[in-house]
Amino acid sequence: MSTAAIAGVGAVFQRGGAALAEVNSIQGPNKSRETIDVTSLDSSGGYREFIPSFRDPGELTLNMNFTRAVYDLLNADFEASTTQNYDIVFPDTGNTSLDFDGYVTGITIGIPTDDKVTMDVTIKITGVVTLTS
Repeated sequence: MSTAAIAGVGAVFQRGGAALAEVNSIQGPNKSRETIDVTSLDSSGGYREFIPSFRDPGELTLNMNFTRAVYDLLNADFEASTTQNYDIVFPDTGNTSLDFDGYVTGITIGIPTDDKVTMDVTIKITGVVTLTS
């Protein structure tokens, strides 16, 4: 039995230190790293060789219940083309959070016939993602 796992219930997504309401789920950040192929004719054993290159802090996607206030706020970020500061605050006893800057790059509204109206918001992270406690 795990003694360290935490549930996502109670996690908070913040923009500029203020919590955004009605967030259903958060996916990301999905960090990755590029590599450079440095294979040469004398590479050992006929295997390709790589060295690390730039890191990409990735993207983050929020699934949210549609509210006009949050839509207007995040749409303003989309239209402004400037970075904003965002935080994910975990519901743990250590007050863990991820802090990063990013651009809103996508907003998709979903209007089903038999469920709530939602929106998916994509944020492209720029720079370092900082984990704090």
